[in-house]
Amino acid sequence: MLFCQQPEQAYNNVSTSKEQLERDLRYQNKILQGVSRTFALTIPQLPPRLRDVVGNAYLLCRIADTIEDDRDLPADSKRTHSECFVEVVKGNTDAAGFSAGLTPLLSDAATADEKDLVRNTATVVRLTHSFNPRQRAALERCVRIMAEGMIRYQEAETLEGLPDQAAMDEYCYYVAGVVGEMLTELFCDYSDEINRHHDDLMRLSVSFGQGLQMTNILKDIWDDHARGACWLPADVFRQYGFDLGRMKAGENGPGFEAGMGVLIARTRQHLEDALHYTRLIPAHETGIRKFCLWALGMAILTLRKINKNRQFANGTEVKISRNSVKATVMCTNLCVSHDKLLNLLFYVTAKGLPEQPLS
Repeated sequence: MLFCQQPEQAYNNVSTSKEQLERDLRYQNKILQGVSRTFALTIPQLPPRLRDVVGNAYLLCRIADTIEDDRDLPADSKRTHSECFVEVVKGNTDAAGFSAGLTPLLSDAATADEKDLVRNTATVVRLTHSFNPRQRAALERCVRIMAEGMIRYQEAETLEGLPDQAAMDEYCYYVAGVVGEMLTELFCDYSDEINRHHDDLMRLSVSFGQGLQMTNILKDIWDDHARGACWLPADVFRQYGFDLGRMKAGENGPGFEAGMGVLIARTRQHLEDALHYTRLIPAHETGIRKFCLWALGMAILTLRKINKNRQFANGTEVKISRNSVKATVMCTNLCVSHDKLLNLLFYVTAKGLPEQPLS
């Protein structure tokens, strides 16, 4: 049963005590460690005035993602719960009721931390509603677009792949590009200096998000395949005579490798846009730059491993090591305020990846 009802009092009118918000923030910081090692590493690099809202944004997106990924929830139930969650974030629906209705339905595939996060939606959303209007608007817009888009694509899951590159681009926007837009709004709210580049940052933020998401899609091909999904564009592979419906881990021919090469090239170009995005952030804002650069560096290293082994049969084969993560952190920290060094670092790291202009 789904508890999606109007709260007794609109959240906008509820005064939350400082002590309660401090408890909520302690929970947020703790659960971040459990649901994302990557963001638990990168978010603390942000300036203090950004850490709390970006951490909160990530948890909201993770709740939406938990609904979409659950293997036992029927498509209509996912849609209903997603729509309800959007209203919870807006403050139009009771968060505790939402949690009570969803938590018992989550499958065993959901981790204990993910279930705990859903169970504590009210805690997360109390923090959401403590932010300023521009921040709240950015978070609400992101959750709404992400939830609507993910469910639409999840309902169309197939092992035949997405129809074409345009469909892949749209999917990447729903799950990552819109997150880039949200982060840009938060960065611009934080700094008038950053806000002067708002339009250019917004344009590049979608490409930044797509680069990270395409890296994940390529890395997770076989994990997705095992659960009945394929997010690769069928038209790209068809031009090389390969049918995605015949994909078999580690046993695909040269046509598959050629199609992967096209996608690797497109991903590389998006990640180069991510570098341009980062360079628009003032050099003295080292925390925001590190937040961007660490994600970019790890994506490039992952892409290199995929490119060297396009016939990999398991995501562990292309997972970067802890030493690679440490090297990314060290190198980007040394170059963080120096654009020419960042350019050099990118091109050295990306050397050997196929290049292709985006159409």
